[in-house]
Amino acid sequence: MDRDKIYVFGHRNPDTDSVAAAISLAYLKNKLGINAEAAVLSSVNLETKYALNYFNVSEPIFLNDVKIKVSDLDYTKNYSVTERDSINDAYVKMVEAGISKIPVVDDKSKLLGIITMKDIAHEQFSDSIDKIDSTYDNIMEAIDGEEVLRIDNDIKGRMFVASYKSSTIKENVKFDNNDILIVGDRHSIIEYAIECGVKLLIVTGPNTIKKEHIELAKKHGVNIINTKHNTIITARRFNLANNISTLPYTKNILCISEHENVSDFMTIANKTRYSYYPVINEDDECIGILRLSDVSYDNRQKVILVDHNNYEQSAIGLDEADILEIIDHHNIGSIGTNMPINFRNMPVGSTNTILYKLYLENNIDIPKDIAGLMLSGILSDTLILSSPTTTDLDKEAVLVLSKIAEVDYNEYGLDMLKAGSSLKGKTYEEVLYTDYKTYPVGDKRIGLGQLSTTNPDEILEVMNDYVDLLNEVADANDYYLVCLFVTDIISKGSYVLYSKRAEDILRKVYKNDQLTEGTFLEGVVSRKKQILPGIMLEMGE
Repeated sequence: MDRDKIYVFGHRNPDTDSVAAAISLAYLKNKLGINAEAAVLSSVNLETKYALNYFNVSEPIFLNDVKIKVSDLDYTKNYSVTERDSINDAYVKMVEAGISKIPVVDDKSKLLGIITMKDIAHEQFSDSIDKIDSTYDNIMEAIDGEEVLRIDNDIKGRMFVASYKSSTIKENVKFDNNDILIVGDRHSIIEYAIECGVKLLIVTGPNTIKKEHIELAKKHGVNIINTKHNTIITARRFNLANNISTLPYTKNILCISEHENVSDFMTIANKTRYSYYPVINEDDECIGILRLSDVSYDNRQKVILVDHNNYEQSAIGLDEADILEIIDHHNIGSIGTNMPINFRNMPVGSTNTILYKLYLENNIDIPKDIAGLMLSGILSDTLILSSPTTTDLDKEAVLVLSKIAEVDYNEYGLDMLKAGSSLKGKTYEEVLYTDYKTYPVGDKRIGLGQLSTTNPDEILEVMNDYVDLLNEVADANDYYLVCLFVTDIISKGSYVLYSKRAEDILRKVYKNDQLTEGTFLEGVVSRKKQILPGIMLEMGE
């Protein structure tokens, strides 16, 4: 996800009204200068596909959830060192990043541990300050050195500083090929050290190396580096050239996956109380470090909801998102917000009717493809203006939008509904979840599916199989009841199938003591107005 973008989406198992509303509102927001993108929470149905294809509009992106992942945070990326890097490398990177810790990785970026400023400080005051295990390049970098003569890449040995008279050194010190000497312009000591075959000679200050000394060093295999720093500064910096492998850094560090939900990460962080966590990608490569301070309320994903206002029907992790706006035409549901938001709720037949009004209010022209989608949403939700939820505003919107879209709304609407009613190749589960919503009713939950079709016999012929499925879904999800209303587009009514416990409630809702599985309910075509309210009332809500 893109945290700088506002995602607009409808309910799970999206219908045409929901998808069209998301696309149309995202378009409107972008015209108003707001970075928004339409999304869906699951695959679109055949009816919606027909509308999208007819008006040549791409399907919205899919969102599995709206939880913020670690990868969405602005943590410190590409931040690590290897054991072959110098302590100085680690120090510089930590200073530049303003972080007192840095991950240590191997050559394949696999996490080995973590080094801290405290580790470096402790090493600077340890008894091993005179021992070096480094490389020629690391030493040059640590002391701002200039290459004079390179014989070896790996430099390991004892460090000496020529702080005594040359005679004292010659009498008391016998250098060998593992020794490193830091010296100024004491040419006799330089010559003596070269003849002893020291590993590395570091000449300090604004001094040039005599040509004869360079030639002598070649003969004896002595590396030479020159630095403009004085001997004191050079000696102080020299220990920072040590390889990180020389430090007793902390291993077996707790790390976090970049794909981890931030909410889950915070649960871990509150238990462990660490301030830094190395971040690992899917290949187990360390790609950075996350600080607790990198996580804030501003990291929440910004969203706009259309055609629903109920947690049960919305995206996973919605409680962790920042809801900016809701546009809906259903009863007010369970969603709450921490701050006031724009909440447009109108008693009309379709969410897209509200969007039609929003376009007018903002004086934004509706292009042909958007008009076609908005029209599709209204025709779908109102069954071509025949549903009892249809209002005069729905009718006005249909007339205007059909003219912009250049279609006969009756003819187009019937073709769209027929396309969506095809059950060819669908499983029973796919049929049930074509347009399925869950609702909280007191301390219970119910599931209501609705399928609009021109051939209800396709369902009724295998009615018992569907009833078995409804009972399975109810038991598996702890629903009080599950119903499937098979709406006959032609006859303008619905056949009802239901799970156990629903029969008595449905008989009371529709005042029919003879109601059984597959009963035809004449004129019942609206879940919002003719199905849900009655069930909720009989269940005591």
